[in-house]
Amino acid sequence: MQAAKQEALNTTNQLPENTDMDEIMYRLYVLNKIRKGQEAVEQSQTVTSEELKREIDSW
Repeated sequence: MQAAKQEALNTTNQLPENTDMDEIMYRLYVLNKIRKGQEAVEQSQTVTSEELKREIDSW
């Protein structure tokens, strides 16, 4: 996995020059969420769909 700074630079470099700050921040937010999800999978910090359904039913 790339360093966070390099991923952010790669992502922003792919955007058009006239991209506004809100779009840049949104893209970086999504990139961060994806990175955290990948880390959770690697560390087996996930739940099965059945576990999630049981949790939702308890609400």
